[in-house]
Order: sequence, then structure tokens, then C-alpha cells
Amino acid sequence: MNWIIRSTKTVKYHTNLQEVLKPIWEVLKEYNWVLTDLDFISDTEVPINFDHDYFILNHDEFEKVYNSETQIIWGIISAVPRSHEINLSLISKFSAENEKVWKPDQFLIPESFLEIIAFDSGYTIVKFRNKDMSNKFKNHFGREALSLKKFNEKYK
Repeated sequence: MNWIIRSTKTVKYHTNLQEVLKPIWEVLKEYNWVLTDLDFISDTEVPINFDHDYFILNHDEFEKVYNSETQIIWGIISAVPRSHEINLSLISKFSAENEKVWKPDQFLIPESFLEIIAFDSGYTIVKFRNKDMSNKFKNHFGREALSLKKFNEKYK
């Protein structure tokens, strides 16, 4: 239930959240979003910036990022249950360069329901805990969504 997208035939650019989350967006309303280690370009004002190491957004705040033309060049984006108390001291230390992001079923935030890692505008890694959501994602992206495990076996 871990995927990597290298090709951008379906998406305008890496990591376009509107495209990446399109097949599952409607079921993600009950989560807070943790964004850390960010580098991005946006066409409009969004509730993230370069003044802080991380952001914790509710669904409405994250929806502003989702609906914008924001390209996440680098960073970690996690959907975390609203009821979960987040360890803020750990979040600011997370990095998309951590080897754990390349390992299947390894989440930087253990309570993450979904984790997206933008890696230098060339790769988008998406990890799911829910098989149905993973299947919707894979069906939407087809052959462009490569198994992270198989990718690692071939390229790492």
C-alpha cells in the first residue's frame, strides 16, 4: 500500500496535491494535516510559509492548499486523526531525506493515516494504512503508480 510516482503524465507537476489526493479527497475530511520540511511554490496565499519548520492544519486550512496551484517541491505531508496529540518536538526534526521514507510501511509519524513525501520535484511517495484508499489511488494512477517495494528493488 505504498506507491511512488516518477512520471508526470497524469499530474501537471510533482507534488500536485489536487491530483495526488483526487481519488480519495472526499474521505479525508476527518483528519488534521502535518506539513514539515517544506519547499514549495504557490500561485496564491496559502496557510503555509517559510517562517516555520512545520504546520498543523485542520481540514479547512489544508483545503486551501489543496485547491491552490501549490507545488510541493520538498516535504512531508501527513494526515493524522484529529484526536491524536502530535509530538511537536519530533515533527520539526523530520526530513524527506530520512531513509525511512523509502521503506515500505514505515511512517515518520506512526499515527499517520496517509503520508505523502515530495522528494525534489522528481518523486512523490504515497503511503496508506487503508487498503481501499490505496486501491483507489492505484486505480486512478494506473501504471504511473509504482510499488515502492519494487521500485526499491530495482533502483535502490
